[in-house]
Amino acid sequence: MIPVVVNWVIILVLVPLILYQVRKPSRWIGRPMLLSMNKSHSSMTDWGLRQLRIERGFAILDVGCGGGRTIEKLWAMTDGPVCGIDYSAESVALARKVNAAAIGAGHVDIRQAPVSAIPFPDGRFDLATAIETHYYWPDIVAGMKEIRRVLKPGGTAMLLAESYKGAPLHQFQWAVMTALRAVHLSVDEHRQAFEAAGFTDVKIVIADNKRWICVLGQNPNA
Repeated sequence: MIPVVVNWVIILVLVPLILYQVRKPSRWIGRPMLLSMNKSHSSMTDWGLRQLRIERGFAILDVGCGGGRTIEKLWAMTDGPVCGIDYSAESVALARKVNAAAIGAGHVDIRQAPVSAIPFPDGRFDLATAIETHYYWPDIVAGMKEIRRVLKPGGTAMLLAESYKGAPLHQFQWAVMTALRAVHLSVDEHRQAFEAAGFTDVKIVIADNKRWICVLGQNPNA
């Protein structure tokens, strides 16, 4: 039987490691976590994408692309270029593997970069998505401003999340978000962040299950 003290040592070592992997997947433990997120976020992503108008030929950026499943979904919806960024090298590696065929054909471009320094020129994209990622940005308004910079005039930004202040059982979510050192915004705070970054026509949609939030904003015409 493992002594109690050993159990506590294991817990104290594993919990911070797992929490770090949620924020920035890496090494051997990061890959299965990313694969799990690809599956667990799929239904929410499908719901979020249904809130959008995506036309053939749209240039799209996925911010915090994780394991690359959203990029795969987006490419199936447009014949325009789809790009992704993530600050985790492990995420970028898996996203490139998942989208290897599209990358090889020149349709998809995935790069390692933070939201604070998106490596694309001004006015590059018609649409930018950010799914389950803004929690960990050091400055959400600055991040949204950088996303707005790379959007065309009239382009759309979408932020999608399964945790927000005021959702059912949000008190339990708050405890987890605090442990993750993550931002936990209310519906109004999401709107305020978009507006502070210069977006207009901000629209917020709450799923019927009340657990998912989709925030949409337009980059105003110059």
